[in-house]
Amino acid sequence: MDYLDKTKPIREGEEFDVKKVEAFLKDALPGLQGELTVAQFPGGYSNLTYLVRVGEREFVFRRPPFGRKAKSAHDMGREYRILKALKPVFPYCPAPILYTEDESVIGCPFFVMERLKGVLLRRDLPPGLTYTPEQTWQLCENVLDVHVALHKVDYVRAGLENFGKPVGYVKRQVEGWSERYRQARTPDAPVYEDVMDWLTKTMPGDSGIVSVIHNDYRFDNVVLAPDNPPLKVLGILDWEMATIGDPLMDLGGTLAYWIDRDDPPDRHAVSLVPTNKMEGAMTRKELVSRYADKMGISIEHIDFYHVFGLFRLSVIAQQIYYRFYHGQTKDERFKLMIIANGVLEATAKRIIAESKL
Repeated sequence: MDYLDKTKPIREGEEFDVKKVEAFLKDALPGLQGELTVAQFPGGYSNLTYLVRVGEREFVFRRPPFGRKAKSAHDMGREYRILKALKPVFPYCPAPILYTEDESVIGCPFFVMERLKGVLLRRDLPPGLTYTPEQTWQLCENVLDVHVALHKVDYVRAGLENFGKPVGYVKRQVEGWSERYRQARTPDAPVYEDVMDWLTKTMPGDSGIVSVIHNDYRFDNVVLAPDNPPLKVLGILDWEMATIGDPLMDLGGTLAYWIDRDDPPDRHAVSLVPTNKMEGAMTRKELVSRYADKMGISIEHIDFYHVFGLFRLSVIAQQIYYRFYHGQTKDERFKLMIIANGVLEATAKRIIAESKL
């Protein structure tokens, strides 16, 4: 059965000038033959991702979202340069092909990369796809171990030492994301000041480990080999927020997405990944334990990293909702972000109430 990630027609309001893109690609990539066709990948809430076909060749096309954008976010050139440097030392990222800042083509910078043709596990598994508990556990191990491999990349050797400021990273993240939330908050959004205050008071400082961090490492950014069932990791997508920093903050971001089977119903209602529906999946506690073992470290402030991951995710959700609230996008999925934001706040408060930090 075919479980490959499928495209859909382009969402209303997210079209671009196909003829201009076709002319640009054929000029930049000699040998392309045939008419260009475009479809859109349905996942993702930030940078927009399209499948571009020219004759027999397929490319993935990435551009920023429409509407108001957070300062420094959606930097197409930065994402392209990170992939260019990382690909030779980390085979799990897609190969970038070209990038342009020429806004005469579609009105914004964009880049083109190879298509990693495989399976993405979203909130619900593809129809007909099943895993045994043992296979699910193996899948979790495989996904986690690639995350660890990323955190062990020699970023200096890769030429990425200038892509982040690791000293003071934790403090800057707490302060920066707090300010972003305040700027993006709409009248119907949670206040979050008590969560931000707790993060400020309990932040542990930098862990002393510095690595490449993905900053959005979750199941539906993992491309799996199209086997039955898909277990092997082919690649990782969506590198727009990647940087050099503290990998434990990256782990906290993954925990924010990871839903346990015995989590409260509100968390299940807004899940984006299928971990809560797969018998045999690791729990967050088991995930942290394996990560610490593979990295050869102990993690004493896991509640902080988890709550920060939830808060950071809430900021992203609120920034997305801001665009919908102000009529800058017609994507109906964005309407639900305000509900997810409330659930994330409630989850963060539950962890804080039980934490010994």
